[in-house]
Amino acid sequence: MKRNVFFVAALSCVANLYAVEPVDTTTVHMLQDVQVTSTRADKRTPMAYTNIGKAQLKQVNFGQDIPHLLSLTPSVTTTSDAGNGIGYTSIRVRGVDPSRINITANGIPVNDAESSQVFFVNMGDFASSVQSMQIQRGAGTSTNGSGAFGATINMQTENIGTTPFVGLDMSAGSYYSHKETLRFGTGLLGGHWGLQGRLSNIGSHGYLDRAHTNLNSYFLQAGYFSDNTMVKFITFNGQEETYHAWNYTSKYEQSLYGRRYNSCGEYYDADGNVHYYDNQTDNYHQQNYQLIWNQIFNPNWDLNVALHYTKGQGYYEEYKVNKDLQEYGLSDVEFKTDLVRQKKMDNDFYGAIASINYHDNESFKATLGGGWNKYDGDHFGLVNWVKEPQKEMYPGFEYYRNTAWKTDFNVYGKAEWEFVKGLSAFLDLQYRHVGYRMEDPADWYIGGEASGLWAHDDFDFFNPKFGLNYQIDDNNRAYASYSLSHKEPTRNDYQDNYVSNLKAEKLQDFELGYKYESSKFAAGINFYYMFYNNQYVLTGELNDIGEMKASNDNCGESYRAGVELEAAWKPVSWFRWDANATFSKNRNKNWTVTLDDYETVVNLGETHTSFSPEAIFNNIFTFTYKGLQASIQSQYVGEQYLTNTDFKSYINYNEDGSVDQEVGMMLKDHFTTNINLSYTFGLKKLGIKEATIGLSLYNVFDAKYDNNGWAWSEFRKNGDKVEAYCVDDLYEAGFAPSAPFNWMAHLSINF
Repeated sequence: MKRNVFFVAALSCVANLYAVEPVDTTTVHMLQDVQVTSTRADKRTPMAYTNIGKAQLKQVNFGQDIPHLLSLTPSVTTTSDAGNGIGYTSIRVRGVDPSRINITANGIPVNDAESSQVFFVNMGDFASSVQSMQIQRGAGTSTNGSGAFGATINMQTENIGTTPFVGLDMSAGSYYSHKETLRFGTGLLGGHWGLQGRLSNIGSHGYLDRAHTNLNSYFLQAGYFSDNTMVKFITFNGQEETYHAWNYTSKYEQSLYGRRYNSCGEYYDADGNVHYYDNQTDNYHQQNYQLIWNQIFNPNWDLNVALHYTKGQGYYEEYKVNKDLQEYGLSDVEFKTDLVRQKKMDNDFYGAIASINYHDNESFKATLGGGWNKYDGDHFGLVNWVKEPQKEMYPGFEYYRNTAWKTDFNVYGKAEWEFVKGLSAFLDLQYRHVGYRMEDPADWYIGGEASGLWAHDDFDFFNPKFGLNYQIDDNNRAYASYSLSHKEPTRNDYQDNYVSNLKAEKLQDFELGYKYESSKFAAGINFYYMFYNNQYVLTGELNDIGEMKASNDNCGESYRAGVELEAAWKPVSWFRWDANATFSKNRNKNWTVTLDDYETVVNLGETHTSFSPEAIFNNIFTFTYKGLQASIQSQYVGEQYLTNTDFKSYINYNEDGSVDQEVGMMLKDHFTTNINLSYTFGLKKLGIKEATIGLSLYNVFDAKYDNNGWAWSEFRKNGDKVEAYCVDDLYEAGFAPSAPFNWMAHLSINF
């Protein structure tokens, strides 16, 4: 750490000595913004979107993952395994699960190519290196990477500044949570070169028992700037270690052991005493490289080209109780005992993206872009210890291995044309090809069974989008659009459905909106109707590895319809009021269940879609006076079904057939309030340009609520009705409790 500080100080001195040429800072920033022009919406794009700037992120970035920093934007819900927003977290938009949200950094895909998820735990403190974000809700504009079925989150990493700086951000609070970030930049050296970066550590014990998190990361970029050319090399990584907290707990378990109970790693010794395995951890290292060239040819034309490579490597280890050794190739007959296993990944993701942009005095703009990406990944499992071995084995015995390849190619063209004063047309056409190859995608020992290519799918998608935007006057704007989008299945979809050919998802997205903007007041309304064919929706059931299953076999046609409201009012310089709300209807048209005879299939008709609240409301009051800032942030999230069956609970029967109790299968609605306080001041006599000290209070009214869950039950006919039930089992619904009142103090210093 000391060497890094000395290195930064030396570079700052060099910057002061050699930064002698005049610098056009406007040109430098324009060059750096070219890299996101092709994939972002602007004021004439007829779609719903929200921009989040660096200053907004800074006001809430005290250690929580990116999903929680975006939680107050329209139509967003978040999850947290550990309960306090640090560690394994995720984001849903309009009720759509994270594997259907496209996320890019500088236009480069961030989603894992196989799962289509973004594991923000592998990108610790990435928000500290983000210049801006844009969330496009719905299908969004054409972009690179996986298909967008709920939203597109476009992140631009921070610009290299023109003046040298060193900064330190520190936070500490409840559950031993903490964050330390060292930021530094050289400014421009010789008028052309710049270096900028950060080092970060985030840690927490988590709200749940043993749900600890340790995240180490860095971000480093070097750039060359001339009058019309920018070349950047960016590298960033994330090293994470988290204790498992993904089992969730039943309400029955919580009544016995409390809300913080975590069953992960639990086992019993010969005397029946409970123990927890120390190394029940998830460990992953993700290393990213980006080489970006931006070129401005003249006031009308610019070009962006980028190469990228991501290396991912890691494993999770767990203690497994009473497992059949046949599944691990360690016994010729069924024999159950305890063991410790590791499931490992080793993958490479690389490719290139490019776009050329034309804009003519703001009346016409067009983009031609695309990208090619390749994924190559190995999955394998090791057994390190067996309580009662039946065969001679050595630690690290490999009991399965499978390989996957995926290619993703797309090309798109976009145009915005103001053909009548104030009235502009938008057209966006994309062709995308996805190729899947999976060899033996199973996580159990296959022994002498024939192995080979199990999944071999190719998808060709045409995704057109078009719409109109009418800038009525300086204050009023209206728009309408139609988008067609497709999404390929994920690796889990293949494994859970165990077929080698799956249908792709299809989305038709209709958006209609109006916005009013003035110096003191802004408001908007957006109507959307998203109609799906073969939508993969979370079923509430867990698969063999404890992840949520998704299915489209019994979903068929489905839809999400809603209205999004936004408003901001600043009547005086020291007060601002922001609010947004979403009211929606999310339905599967013909959801089916199979009864407990495993033969009879019953159509339940139109049912609620899982994890899709029908009401979300956010409210923010912000007060500023000189260096003092205070904000009160409140959120309401409506109830959510854990399954798609419309059953809010299942009946638990005793073995004698008598009714024991009803067990809930819902995430109840909740209302929470956070308070942020900060004071910014300067200490120039001590060499401090700016210092900010603050305190964040989360869930100040101590709401006891769950942010995620799962549920499963059997179904049978009871008279003329279908009944959800279990026999002597109170554990078939699990919940992820969120932390009650907690706090975080923070300090930021800029030199």
